Amino acid sequence: MTDDLRDASQRKGSFGQTLKAVAWSFFGVRKSSDYAQDVAKINPVHVIVAGVLAAVLFVVGLVLLVRWIVTSGVAQ
Repeated sequence: MTDDLRDASQRKGSFGQTLKAVAWSFFGVRKSSDYAQDVAKINPVHVIVAGVLAAVLFVVGLVLLVRWIVTSGVAQ
């Protein structure tokens, strides 16, 4: 099992490909053929980093949206 993890972490997929895959997964739409290519190409370490980054950006975006709505007076 250690060799499988080591092999997976040596994949040469770019971080941009990983960001694209994570962005599509946030929306929940992905073709099965694209998913299969992602599984074969992208580095799992990149997926973890991109997922955490996307989650942080999502939460910050929500916080900023709520603050804007509250300060604009729309929520009164």
